[in-house]
Amino acid sequence: MDNFIIYFTVYFILINITGFIIAGLDKYWAIRKKWRMAEKRFLLLAVMGGGLGVFTGCLIFNHKIRNRKFMIGIPAICITEAVVILLLIGKYSI
Repeated sequence: MDNFIIYFTVYFILINITGFIIAGLDKYWAIRKKWRMAEKRFLLLAVMGGGLGVFTGCLIFNHKIRNRKFMIGIPAICITEAVVILLLIGKYSI
Protein backbone atom coordinates (compact mmCIF):
# COMPACT_ATOMS: atom_id res chain seq x y z
CA MET A 1 0.00 0.00 0.00
CA ASP A 2 2.87 2.40 0.73
CA ASN A 3 4.23 2.09 -2.82
CA PHE A 4 0.79 2.84 -4.22
CA ILE A 5 0.63 6.08 -2.25
CA ILE A 6 4.08 7.11 -3.49
CA TYR A 7 3.21 6.33 -7.13
CA PHE A 8 -0.15 8.08 -6.83
CA THR A 9 1.48 11.18 -5.33
CA VAL A 10 4.09 11.34 -8.09
CA TYR A 11 1.38 10.85 -10.73
CA PHE A 12 -0.81 13.54 -9.16
CA ILE A 13 2.06 16.04 -9.08
CA LEU A 14 3.11 15.31 -12.68
CA ILE A 15 -0.42 15.44 -14.13
CA ASN A 16 -1.08 18.78 -12.41
CA ILE A 17 2.22 20.26 -13.61
CA THR A 18 1.25 19.11 -17.11
CA GLY A 19 -2.19 20.73 -16.80
CA PHE A 20 -0.64 23.99 -15.62
CA ILE A 21 1.89 24.03 -18.48
CA ILE A 22 -0.78 23.19 -21.07
CA ALA A 23 -2.94 26.10 -19.85
CA GLY A 24 0.04 28.44 -20.18
CA LEU A 25 0.96 27.13 -23.62
CA ASP A 26 -2.61 27.43 -24.86
CA LYS A 27 -2.72 31.06 -23.71
CA TYR A 28 0.61 31.69 -25.45
CA TRP A 29 -0.73 30.08 -28.64
CA ALA A 30 -3.99 32.06 -28.38
CA ILE A 31 -2.13 35.38 -28.20
CA ARG A 32 -0.07 34.46 -31.26
CA LYS A 33 -3.09 33.06 -33.14
CA LYS A 34 -1.47 29.64 -33.47
CA TRP A 35 -2.86 26.11 -33.21
CA ARG A 36 -4.91 25.69 -30.01
CA MET A 37 -5.58 22.90 -27.55
CA ALA A 38 -9.13 21.52 -27.73
CA GLU A 39 -11.28 22.18 -24.65
CA LYS A 40 -12.06 18.47 -24.36
CA ARG A 41 -8.35 17.83 -23.77
CA PHE A 42 -8.36 20.26 -20.85
CA LEU A 43 -11.39 18.47 -19.43
CA LEU A 44 -9.75 15.09 -19.99
CA LEU A 45 -6.68 16.30 -18.08
CA ALA A 46 -8.98 17.39 -15.25
CA VAL A 47 -10.73 14.02 -15.15
CA MET A 48 -7.35 12.27 -15.12
CA GLY A 49 -6.46 14.17 -11.93
CA GLY A 50 -4.91 17.34 -13.35
CA GLY A 51 -7.83 19.67 -12.67
CA LEU A 52 -6.02 21.63 -10.00
CA GLY A 53 -3.15 22.36 -12.40
CA VAL A 54 -5.47 23.30 -15.27
CA PHE A 55 -7.61 25.54 -13.06
CA THR A 56 -4.59 27.23 -11.46
CA GLY A 57 -3.03 27.73 -14.89
CA CYS A 58 -6.23 29.29 -16.23
CA LEU A 59 -6.33 31.72 -13.30
CA ILE A 60 -2.65 32.65 -13.38
CA PHE A 61 -2.48 33.02 -17.17
CA ASN A 62 -5.91 34.70 -17.29
CA HIS A 63 -7.04 32.07 -19.79
CA LYS A 64 -10.60 30.82 -20.36
CA ILE A 65 -11.81 32.57 -17.22
CA ARG A 66 -15.09 33.56 -18.89
CA ASN A 67 -15.82 29.97 -19.89
CA ARG A 68 -18.27 28.32 -17.46
CA LYS A 69 -16.95 24.86 -18.33
CA PHE A 70 -13.63 25.88 -16.88
CA MET A 71 -14.61 28.11 -13.99
CA ILE A 72 -17.36 25.82 -12.67
CA GLY A 73 -16.78 22.43 -14.31
CA ILE A 74 -13.10 21.94 -13.52
CA PRO A 75 -13.42 22.88 -9.82
CA ALA A 76 -16.43 20.54 -9.61
CA ILE A 77 -14.29 17.73 -11.06
CA CYS A 78 -11.53 18.55 -8.55
CA ILE A 79 -13.92 18.48 -5.61
CA THR A 80 -15.44 15.18 -6.76
CA GLU A 81 -12.00 13.62 -7.15
CA ALA A 82 -10.92 14.91 -3.72
CA VAL A 83 -14.00 13.38 -2.07
CA VAL A 84 -13.36 10.04 -3.77
CA ILE A 85 -9.69 10.10 -2.73
CA LEU A 86 -10.58 10.94 0.88
CA LEU A 87 -13.15 8.14 0.96
CA LEU A 88 -10.59 5.68 -0.40
CA ILE A 89 -7.96 6.83 2.13
CA GLY A 90 -10.50 6.41 4.91
CA LYS A 91 -11.50 2.96 3.68
CA TYR A 92 -7.95 1.60 3.45
CA SER A 93 -6.45 3.29 6.50
CA ILE A 94 -8.56 1.30 8.96
